[in-house]
Amino acid sequence: MPLIPEEPQIHESAQGPRATPASSRTAPTPRPVPGPRPAAPPRPGRPGPVRPAPPAQRTPRDATAAAKPVPSKPTAPAAAGAQVQLIPATVQGALDAAEEAVDLLLDSGRAPGDVLVITTGTPHPWATHELSFGEASYWSLHDAADDVFYADAAVAARAGARPVVVVAVNGGSESVSVSALAVAQSKATALLIVCGDPQRINSVMGTGV
Repeated sequence: MPLIPEEPQIHESAQGPRATPASSRTAPTPRPVPGPRPAAPPRPGRPGPVRPAPPAQRTPRDATAAAKPVPSKPTAPAAAGAQVQLIPATVQGALDAAEEAVDLLLDSGRAPGDVLVITTGTPHPWATHELSFGEASYWSLHDAADDVFYADAAVAARAGARPVVVVAVNGGSESVSVSALAVAQSKATALLIVCGDPQRINSVMGTGV
């Protein structure tokens, strides 16, 4: 059944503990993924030149974001029993939409370790950065499960299940999108959010997932 595009609002019944109270903050506006950050000291036990710092661990930005109206139309059930939400976005804007979705999830009380983000095109900068230390270091962060984890579609099948999976359809072939969405459905236990072109996503989910 085709999904009906919705506003980028996150609704879910099970919410984790809020990391930081944010009762006095104002409502956010959509923003692009943060650009390069200042260099940080080397990690303990890693001598050598200073490496660029990865995107900072996420904390809730705004308590009012979680109070946005619930979508009037119910989301569709995923194969694994999770709810599915479609956030319309262009290929170029899909990653930004996914970032905003993650922010809203954290604002609503989700723990960072509950969230897995999968990209179908260009990898997320965090994944690129962490992979620069080697795959062992990258997957150890996944196993720690204490922060949002970003994975390219090519390796997403190796990730474990998480309550929330966000897919940014930000490029790649149709076969890659089909594979990524199938993996995402198998990994999401509570909520699956797909950011991308509605027509393409409905076509892919209707025929390949």
